[in-house]
Amino acid sequence: MTARRLVVNAIARVEGEGALRLVVDDGRVHTAELNIYEPPRFFEALLRGRAWTEPPDITARICGICPVAYQTSACNALEAACGAELDGPLADLRRLLYCGEWISSHALHIHLLHAPDFLGYPDGIAMAAGHREAVERGLALKKTGNALLELIGGRAIHPVNVRVGGFYSVPSRADLAPMRERLLGALDQAREVVRWVSGFDFPDHEVGHDLLSAREPGRYPIDRGTVVTSTGAEFPAAEFPEHVVERQVPHSTALHASLDGRRYLTGPLARYSLNSALLGPVAREAAAEAGLGTECRNPFRSIVVRAVEVVYAVEEAIRLIDGYERPDRPAVEITPRAGTGHGVSEAPRGLLYHRYTLDEAGLVTAAAIVPPTSQNQAAIEDDLCRLAGTRLDLGDDALALFCERVIRNHDPCISCATHFLDLTVIRR
Repeated sequence: MTARRLVVNAIARVEGEGALRLVVDDGRVHTAELNIYEPPRFFEALLRGRAWTEPPDITARICGICPVAYQTSACNALEAACGAELDGPLADLRRLLYCGEWISSHALHIHLLHAPDFLGYPDGIAMAAGHREAVERGLALKKTGNALLELIGGRAIHPVNVRVGGFYSVPSRADLAPMRERLLGALDQAREVVRWVSGFDFPDHEVGHDLLSAREPGRYPIDRGTVVTSTGAEFPAAEFPEHVVERQVPHSTALHASLDGRRYLTGPLARYSLNSALLGPVAREAAAEAGLGTECRNPFRSIVVRAVEVVYAVEEAIRLIDGYERPDRPAVEITPRAGTGHGVSEAPRGLLYHRYTLDEAGLVTAAAIVPPTSQNQAAIEDDLCRLAGTRLDLGDDALALFCERVIRNHDPCISCATHFLDLTVIRR
């Protein structure tokens, strides 16, 4: 047996740290293990004994990139446990806040984390020297997303205006008017991003994983919905644990999830492939111009899908502002009660599930959080296994960079899963 050890001490352009181990037998990749070695942060444990009002603010700290996703899934679950539901304007505001997060997160990933892989740069800063206009456009889009988060949520990172049942304060139509004008400019910018990234050179690769996402009647899924899969299954959030089972693997501190016993993928490819018909007219036109069909299963083209989703988030934010009427109260009245509630929403990286059990006093007795990155672990490993096998002729540095690129296709927030990338290749 000969061993080939490749090491990247500090991986760039992903959230978190970890390692990858490839075992090659007779010129074939036998196993690919993504070693997530960051210590768990025990959020589910520290939520026990907390009041029903606290999980949205606490779980937002799981991630500084997509805190609204954690707040929204937590609120959805707690409102379900208490038998409450947001009405029209409040539900629209929650969706509008989430649009800001999609714009900000996707713009960051596309321009600073993912595009350098296609253009041959080590990072977004180096890429700016040759593509200044594109990078400035991306940063402008991110600033627009942040501004929307600040307007509705009180601040861009870990918003402070979100509560179970709605918000602490709500804007007037006049407050939203300047944002609408800014979003109109952002819509043109977002369409330019789609045109830009659709011209990249994409390796041929189609994944066969099962796909899973949320679905809402009549609109693209963002802030809530039932759960649907590419196998035709559809079930409410309350049945998520019956279909998705987590297990510990020896090489990772992150759990691996399976869907009805099979590997699966959540995130932009799943959302688009299962819901592309529900995009708004501007986003549908942008997708068609980019050459996307009704589904997309090439993970390298996920950058195009994310760009289309930015168009949709901007388009949807404008629609929500146009139809907005200030609610007569900032939140619905909620009386805590004993029970269990389940909630899902579509974080930029994929479906995020929360479950909370409350006692009669409204204290949390149990909590469960299943983030998208941990759901995608097995699919990422399968992509690595298949794709690395086509590049074994590369030198150590080039192979390591290619494997990192494969992982960045999925924009993993490894810290959310509970971290990436030393690469060890053992050849036999």
